[in-house]
Amino acid sequence: MKYVALVGSLRRGSYNLQLTKTIQDRYRGNFDLEILDIGVLPHYDQDVENDAPEIVKTFKNKVFEADGVIIVTPEYNWSIPGVLKNAMDWLSRVDKVLVNKPVMIAGVSVGILGTIRAQLHLRQVLASPGLQAKVLPAAGNEVLVNLASGKFDETKELLTDEGTLQHLDGVVKRFIEFVGEGFK
Repeated sequence: MKYVALVGSLRRGSYNLQLTKTIQDRYRGNFDLEILDIGVLPHYDQDVENDAPEIVKTFKNKVFEADGVIIVTPEYNWSIPGVLKNAMDWLSRVDKVLVNKPVMIAGVSVGILGTIRAQLHLRQVLASPGLQAKVLPAAGNEVLVNLASGKFDETKELLTDEGTLQHLDGVVKRFIEFVGEGFK
């Protein structure tokens, strides 16, 4: 299986990037995960959507070819970051490569609520007519890593909180099954 990940934070030391790297490392025997750099995408521009820049075409093709997509997002102002929304806008136009694509959502925050508001908003965006992604149902599958400063190793490179890792194991297992079901 080949998955791609979109990380809504551009910060090199981002906890959301570290969660994505944890997923990439921890489940490498189950699937290959390529982390796509959404920070290099130009601002969405309808004037060029039919002949998008090559970097956009490459990005969209990688999403199209993936068996599943994992989106890991911080919460900015009770929503998703602009850079992630920009990526969604590119994916929603012309060839619409996320339609019926299995998607798993996760997020990390230093606060108590994790990224609940951003994830709820992202679910709305992913249900829009141009995206129509098949998002892993929320019930029991929320990956809302809160109070992040105490849940990663001292280098802040990998998630180490055992309870969170056990929950993540279950969600990822269900996502693998979800991807394997296919969509008719």
